[in-house]
Amino acid sequence: MTKRPPLLPEETFQRVTRVANIDGLSVLAVAGFLALAAASGRDFQGAAVGLLVAAAGAIELHGLGLLRAGHARGMNWLIASQPYLMAVLLAYCAWSLLFATVPPIPKEMAPLIAENARQLGLSSEDYLRAVAKIAYGTIAVVTVCYQGGLTLYYLQRKPAVTAAVETEI
Repeated sequence: MTKRPPLLPEETFQRVTRVANIDGLSVLAVAGFLALAAASGRDFQGAAVGLLVAAAGAIELHGLGLLRAGHARGMNWLIASQPYLMAVLLAYCAWSLLFATVPPIPKEMAPLIAENARQLGLSSEDYLRAVAKIAYGTIAVVTVCYQGGLTLYYLQRKPAVTAAVETEI
């Protein structure tokens, strides 16, 4: 079995810019929409979190723009966007777990929630708290894995992307 040669810096540049474009636009669009939805429902805390998350997408897209303009420092922006996003999401999860209150249960959901809680030997309120812990814990684990992985991806490709940008100058 032969080992494949490493990618040329230009190929690495193309892949990194494609990933940054998709990730940055996705984060900006989804978080922006959710911030708008939260604000329209008068959830100003949710809107603020959505805007902070959307800023991570804007940071990543700014770095992408710098790279496309021939500035290697754009990689620093791509890299920084990921720990920033991770910090915002982990802080949101921690805040929600520490200070969130159980919302009122909709009448049509009350029997289902009560039955699920009864099967586990919990009150409906304790059941909803457990569901929230699982949900926020899952968000935190996925965030660490995804943003951490993307940070490593960008860090490992920084030398090749820098070389590609510098050869274009």
